[in-house]
Amino acid sequence: MNDSVEGIFPAVCPLDCPDTCGLLVHKKNGKIVKVEGNPEHPVTRGAICNKVRHMAERMHHPERLMHPLRRVGRKGEGKFETISWEEAIGEITSKYKELTAEYGSESILPYSFYGNMGVLSVEGMDRRFFNALGASLLDQTICNSAGTAGWKATMGFNGGTSPEDTVNADVVIVWGGNIVSTNMHQVVLAEQARKRGAQVIVIDVHRNRTAQWADWFLPLYPGTDAALALGMMHILFRDGLTDTDFLEKYTVGYNELCQQASSYTPELVSSITGIPAGDIEKLAKLYGEAHTSYIHIGNGLQHHDNGGMNVRSITCLPALTGQWLKTGGGASKSNGGYAAMNSRALERPDLRPNPRARRINMNRIGEALEMTEQPIKSLFVYCSNPLVVAPDAERVRAGFEREDLYTVVHDLFMTDTARYADIILPATSTFENTDLYSSYWHHYIQLQEPVLSAPGQCKSNVEVFSLLGQAMGFDAEAFSQTEKDMIREALNYPRNPYLNGVSLDRLLQERYVKLDMTPKQTFLDNLPTSSGKIELYSKSLELAGLPPLPTYTPLVEGYDGIRRPEPADAYPLMFISPPNHNFLNSTFSNVEKHQGLEKEPVLQIHPDDAAARGIADGDEVTVFNGRGRVEIRAKVVDKMLPGTVISQGLWWEGKDRPQRSNVLTPDRLSDMGSGATFFSSTVEVKRR
Repeated sequence: MNDSVEGIFPAVCPLDCPDTCGLLVHKKNGKIVKVEGNPEHPVTRGAICNKVRHMAERMHHPERLMHPLRRVGRKGEGKFETISWEEAIGEITSKYKELTAEYGSESILPYSFYGNMGVLSVEGMDRRFFNALGASLLDQTICNSAGTAGWKATMGFNGGTSPEDTVNADVVIVWGGNIVSTNMHQVVLAEQARKRGAQVIVIDVHRNRTAQWADWFLPLYPGTDAALALGMMHILFRDGLTDTDFLEKYTVGYNELCQQASSYTPELVSSITGIPAGDIEKLAKLYGEAHTSYIHIGNGLQHHDNGGMNVRSITCLPALTGQWLKTGGGASKSNGGYAAMNSRALERPDLRPNPRARRINMNRIGEALEMTEQPIKSLFVYCSNPLVVAPDAERVRAGFEREDLYTVVHDLFMTDTARYADIILPATSTFENTDLYSSYWHHYIQLQEPVLSAPGQCKSNVEVFSLLGQAMGFDAEAFSQTEKDMIREALNYPRNPYLNGVSLDRLLQERYVKLDMTPKQTFLDNLPTSSGKIELYSKSLELAGLPPLPTYTPLVEGYDGIRRPEPADAYPLMFISPPNHNFLNSTFSNVEKHQGLEKEPVLQIHPDDAAARGIADGDEVTVFNGRGRVEIRAKVVDKMLPGTVISQGLWWEGKDRPQRSNVLTPDRLSDMGSGATFFSSTVEVKRR
């Protein structure tokens, strides 16, 4: 801990964002007075977003939890009494021993995600504790699992084009990602490419900030991305714009893919996607004729029933034109695989008495809490706010209301979820912790050391789970390690050559260390697919009962340009709830500064759809389906195709009206990776 009352100290942004910015934290009288970007960071170079610029208001928020609390009112009522840490740890461990004896250890379920991206905060002592306890396992598939599965089915590994190289691209396609709001430094690099003559194209369902910045925006119907990719392939094969030498040397299945794409004519694809056939022709030719083309695959298009295939289909495109051999060419969805660490040393699965414990998909937490056979009797929630972020949120709320569900929440604030807890534990913030950070975009590992003392009685995840493990009598060595001990073990992983040269000693000296990217130079010769090549035809998908070639499958719940709503359809509008500019999922939505920047949740509705319902700009409307309803204000705009409505941001529940968008979203699982299908949702809208 740096005990200096004043000064400027290095730090790392902890948010679930690709950029993982290097920061400088200014302290005065022991408090943060300013957060700015570190200009010496090789990638982020001093630029940061408003979310982080105002981080001090979150750290020093008057509503931060300072003491352990025990519920004394009804669940959800928000009535608690202050207790000591000794009482909290004693009660939790006593309850866990009781539940294990009566219902088995798998009656206890951890629920967490990446509210803090620190490796130790979400993949360290917490995992050790629940492994040693023998708790049920949580499938953390709410964010990127569908797209990761689609990408890996083609490329075999979780990595793509290096960010710094993308300045060399002649064509930059941002497909399904609002990177102005969610990956600002990729915007900086794309802007550099544009100044060198590159054209920036955005494909999305919504003319968001990124689409407004682009040279050309192509709006399409939600979930039709695979059809567009196949339409581009049709033209590339038809017009001889493919790189035959590359396809023969580095891929399998290109002849089969050529046959598959032959039926996806521009006219058919236009009728599916809503994009004019002439624009599909133009897009494919711009892509195919460019010397170097780069595709940035965003997060949104994978949150569909067909999300895995959407990403897989797009991932095939760079191989057709040989882009992987060109500096700055190719594609990326995530570069997180390059920084893979020694997870066994961190998580200690060897401590688990039941290696075949059941798995619960976090997208289905509402359903899981309804189980009567082998019921879940306790939840431990940390680094997440499931009553806001989980799909089918009313079903989730009903589960959390169970009086027989013993719930512990470790958080900084009284979130919507914390209000349903039996015990609340006050959490430290990132600037009060020691932790290790990698990026799922750039190639730098960074170290965070505390620059603030923990306020009140707040404790880090490492501290909390160490205390719990010791109180349960678990392995003494595993639950007494320091953060630096754990970091050393995490980085000691010879199986990952990209970690070569990355050590705690270097991080203590340099603060950030670049991965050894030498192995990437020959990655095409060592792809971890079953064939060792880029798999345009995937036998692994075929064995799993999925289409082995890219294909377009309509949404389970939704419409496209061919299948339009019928008069009998109760919910004729596609509902999309992408991130807004000033929140990070539900983080910051309780901070007054950020609320003021976003003002209020609104529903963007096309003029045609508004007119058909007698809705004017500014009207209060109810958005509803069979799962729930929200009450928000209408904003009549033509930023999307008719039939699609947009509500940006995950807002906490309003004091006087329901406004959590995830009450409308389904808990179905995607075609690959058992991912979330947030954006495959239909609704109706009526004026209030």
